Amino acid sequence: MIAIVYPQFYGVGGIARYLDSFLSNLPKNSPKIYVITGDENRAQRRYVNVEIIHIPFTISRFNLFIWGWKARQIIMRLFAEGKIKVINLHFPPMIPGLLLPKHIPIFLTVHSTYLGMSGKFYPEKYYTSEIGWLPLNIKMWMESRLYKNCKCAITLTEFGRQQMLTYGFDKLITIIPNGVDLNQFKATNESAKDIDVIFSGRIELLKGSKKMVEVCKHLIANKPNILIYLVGYGDEESWVREQLEQYSKNIVMTGKVPFCDMMAYYNRSKLYVSTSYYEGLPGTCLEATAMGLPTIAWDFLFYHGLVLPDKTGYLIVPNDSTAMAQKIVAVLDDEQTHARLAANTRAHVEAHYNWADLSQQILQVFKH
Repeated sequence: MIAIVYPQFYGVGGIARYLDSFLSNLPKNSPKIYVITGDENRAQRRYVNVEIIHIPFTISRFNLFIWGWKARQIIMRLFAEGKIKVINLHFPPMIPGLLLPKHIPIFLTVHSTYLGMSGKFYPEKYYTSEIGWLPLNIKMWMESRLYKNCKCAITLTEFGRQQMLTYGFDKLITIIPNGVDLNQFKATNESAKDIDVIFSGRIELLKGSKKMVEVCKHLIANKPNILIYLVGYGDEESWVREQLEQYSKNIVMTGKVPFCDMMAYYNRSKLYVSTSYYEGLPGTCLEATAMGLPTIAWDFLFYHGLVLPDKTGYLIVPNDSTAMAQKIVAVLDDEQTHARLAANTRAHVEAHYNWADLSQQILQVFKH
């Protein structure tokens, strides 16, 4: 008997997809779950033993307070009626979590931290964060309050656990990775592999937009007939378009696409590449891996375990765009190596990132 609290359940964001996959793969004997969410982009959803409760929502700090207060009232009613025993809060955003009643056990699922997103967690500066000193310290204080009020936490990677320890978190942390719905992400032979490289996800500084442009330019210089797709949108999209507009024969920028279209893009692609500096556990990488794409990305801890060097892909020294481009071209030009890597990807995801198994692991945490 669990209340899941997250205001943006509908959409293509990483947490929304995480929750949809978790709920879609619940065992038949799972406890009753109430999802308390907003009505933004509301769509028809049905899951086994799950009731969705909608509270009107539009994204703004003020509305988050209003939404969070109404969620608190619903949670207190459900608890008083004996319908829930625990709260599972997914964040960010944090404001609703600060309004939760403290007498009901709170289990946090921490997808990211503001310390991590600021880039200040790393000993080396890889990029300039858009989060200023004052906003960062306010957000980190809010995070500390959430950590103090919770019973325990789930994080997606060892990288996430290390960030939480930096905050002084001294309660139980269980690492359960993000997963992929293997029934949904399954390669077919219906399409030719005409896309050499696919980048997918938000286009912003945190996700390495500037280095992505550098890598693309190196790739075109080294392999003039290469075809690259940039699938996604974000704050840096216009800048990236401007930088790459002269390479229209080699680069396609799709802009925002429906989530249901991603399988077709992966199915047409040979390699998944990412220049991201920060992830919880990268959902787009998981999806691409499930579809049989080897990965080439920066060597950050959040990729460890998912990208196995020389087995499912390669990890490159962060910000070395020349080395990344060289490795991409080498794999594309070596059909035997590409085939060997691609053959390992699906089995690796099935063994370690299958939502049918992960959903049951998460439910076990709520029993503690």
